[in-house]
Amino acid sequence: MNSARHYIYICLCFIGLYTLHAQNSSPKVTLLQVLEDISEEHSITFNYESNLLKTITVTPLAPQLSLSEKIKNLEQQTRLIFEKISERVYTIYERISLCGYIKDEEFQNPLFGATVTSESEYAITNSDGYFEMELKSLNDLITIRHIGFKTIKREANQFNLQDCTAILMQIHQEDIAPVLIETYLVKGIDKREDWSTSIDYSQFSLLPGLIETDVLQTVQALPSILSVDETVSNINIRGGSNDQNLILWDNIKMYQTGHFFGLISSFNPLMTQSAHVINNGSDVTLTDGVSGTIHMQTNTQVDQEFNGVFGLNFLNAELFSNIPIGSKSSLQIAGRKSINDFTGTPTYDAYFNRVTQDTEAETNSNQEFDFYDTALRWLYKPSDRDRIRLNFIIINNDLGFDETATINGLLSSKRSSISQNSIAVGINYNKAWSDTFKSILDIYETDYKLSATNADVVNNQVQLQENVVSETSIKLDNRLDLKQWRLNVGYQFTETEVINLNDIDLPRLVRRDEEVLREHATFAQAWYRTTNFSIKGGVRANYLTPFETIIVEPRLNIRQSIGTHIEIEVQGEFKHQSTSQIVNFQNDFLGIEKRRWQLTDNDSIPILKSKQASIGLLYKRKSWLVDAKAYYKVVDGITTQSQSFTTKYEFAKEKGQYDVFGLELLCRKQFKNITSWLSYAFMNNTYSFETLEDDVFPSNFDISHSVTLGSTFSNKNWNISAGLNYRIGNPTSIPLTENDILDNTVNFDKANNERLEDYLRIDASAIYKFKISDTFRSEVGASVWNVSDRQNAINDYYRVNDANTVNKFSRFSLGLTTNAVLRIYF
Repeated sequence: MNSARHYIYICLCFIGLYTLHAQNSSPKVTLLQVLEDISEEHSITFNYESNLLKTITVTPLAPQLSLSEKIKNLEQQTRLIFEKISERVYTIYERISLCGYIKDEEFQNPLFGATVTSESEYAITNSDGYFEMELKSLNDLITIRHIGFKTIKREANQFNLQDCTAILMQIHQEDIAPVLIETYLVKGIDKREDWSTSIDYSQFSLLPGLIETDVLQTVQALPSILSVDETVSNINIRGGSNDQNLILWDNIKMYQTGHFFGLISSFNPLMTQSAHVINNGSDVTLTDGVSGTIHMQTNTQVDQEFNGVFGLNFLNAELFSNIPIGSKSSLQIAGRKSINDFTGTPTYDAYFNRVTQDTEAETNSNQEFDFYDTALRWLYKPSDRDRIRLNFIIINNDLGFDETATINGLLSSKRSSISQNSIAVGINYNKAWSDTFKSILDIYETDYKLSATNADVVNNQVQLQENVVSETSIKLDNRLDLKQWRLNVGYQFTETEVINLNDIDLPRLVRRDEEVLREHATFAQAWYRTTNFSIKGGVRANYLTPFETIIVEPRLNIRQSIGTHIEIEVQGEFKHQSTSQIVNFQNDFLGIEKRRWQLTDNDSIPILKSKQASIGLLYKRKSWLVDAKAYYKVVDGITTQSQSFTTKYEFAKEKGQYDVFGLELLCRKQFKNITSWLSYAFMNNTYSFETLEDDVFPSNFDISHSVTLGSTFSNKNWNISAGLNYRIGNPTSIPLTENDILDNTVNFDKANNERLEDYLRIDASAIYKFKISDTFRSEVGASVWNVSDRQNAINDYYRVNDANTVNKFSRFSLGLTTNAVLRIYF
């Protein structure tokens, strides 16, 4: 029996060898013929370069194989890649390998953790600086990044594809801190070494509800940054009011930030390439902004290729163009205008109704609204050591309507209107005196004007109100870079003029207040950096000439790495500012933009002064990131007029302070193409007004608990995002139940002892990117804001009516609002 089994086994082996030999000795056929047969049998098409397959032969395929099995067999035989483009189309291309050792140029040391990306592949260097990856084409764009080094961008054909050679990276002496944590929230939102948050729109994916790269909407995705009334002109950073934020556009201070009187950003998203958000530990070169700083920047590099973008959505049309001027200069121009002159859209109607809600414009006729902005940036590099940048921007909003009444049986009407506009120009000169020392000169002029004409038809009266701000500034910053050290010393002069006008024609009454404040500042700072440790400390000394007052402001920023996964930060700062926004009456400027800028008089309107300290812990491992912070901030010199009271103390004119203690937590998880995040913020924000009946009570911006939850899917063609925003309701005051009227005015209970209903909003958005031709590519997208159409109250107010009872009024945020966008790049 054993002998029989032995012979059977030998026979089977011979049969197998014979079959294998027969298979190997089968006559080979051209790959082109095989593909033709497959195309005919399965009704598909193959795309490939004409010379790629001419000489390739393969063993014929068994007819019983499925399509996927045939494709896999051909990939094994030819070492080619068959990429499925659609159900009927495959693209064939040759495998291209790229490998190398990433090193620093100065010391030739290997760089661990450098990222190497192509259009479809991703690699990270090991401890030897080594990486390898496969490419689809010699024209693939390869991007190499490493913290503290200049990014390398080249096509694959510019690398040595035959051997694994060294690729050298140059140290990047940036004006801003290098990136420390990439994809802090979503792709394009990063954390920098000085612990500021940066937004790079060239790398940006998408956030829920947004289809435009609106900076002032984007920043509200970060913990402890929100808007209590859902606008970009009232952003609250760590419990502060909007006027306590320093808003910069290419180093120019801006006093107007919104179109549609605050619903969308007034800075063209096609022109703004990046933004930096600082909520503590500010650089000593920065003044103002006792709550935080948002610094928007245009492209800093001379672009030698002509390109442009045309965009259209349900609110506006926009155009951007980059125009090379020789080899050393480029000009960027961008413009945007509302489309309601040409057509109406549901989105425009929703925004207009939100802006005019509970105002005179809501109930009157012949309403007309228009907004536009124009921006210019000219960049010139006469040499490798010199760079000149010129910026110019115009922002405009106009609203008009007819006020109509019947007088003596005749219909009479007069025109009321409001306009809000800004114009600013700035010049920046960057001079590198040597490889280690340079000077940066910034000069700007910024002008803001808010003007309203209020026609009272019944009383035959017209009232003109104006608020004008004109500011001029010059700043010189000298920087010395010595390997691990950066030293700064500089000077800044600022002159700010504010004019407030109230002009009534009958009876004739004119009041014009004009104030000017000149401020000198000197600053010095030292920054020491290593791979695992960073400390930046400095002092800014300010002299306010009208008051002969010196204000000294220390700043501190410390970062320490513990191992490879943990970062600890400690930050602190003293800051001040001399301008604030106040509300005298709720119907000022037609009740649409009630706030007016006001200079400090160091008495009834004090100089705002802040002190802040924070500590944070960040953990990052593989695709997980957890960031936790605790902070304490005190701001002294606020007034009741600057705090947006609409109930109790609406008409009070007192000064005080607020102190806020808060916690922030962000948890982010990355999957292959998906980034998900959960953030939570807690704060205890309290007013102190010694002269008020309620001397200590919750701030109007005391959002004790807020949560955001979101996910973004991103690949070569698609960006899709959805998320949820929840926060506890805004504090509010209510009338006393039993005695709600006293002396013909509303008699309120304790200040801010109640809250509005909780705020909840669900948003979604998607953008699809595709190539039209070698010259044109496009994006189409759509968004839904407030998917559930929830009615979120943003404030309440009360009035005594003619029947001597109290009426309650509420203002609400946007309901379900859709938008769509088309962009064409050329």
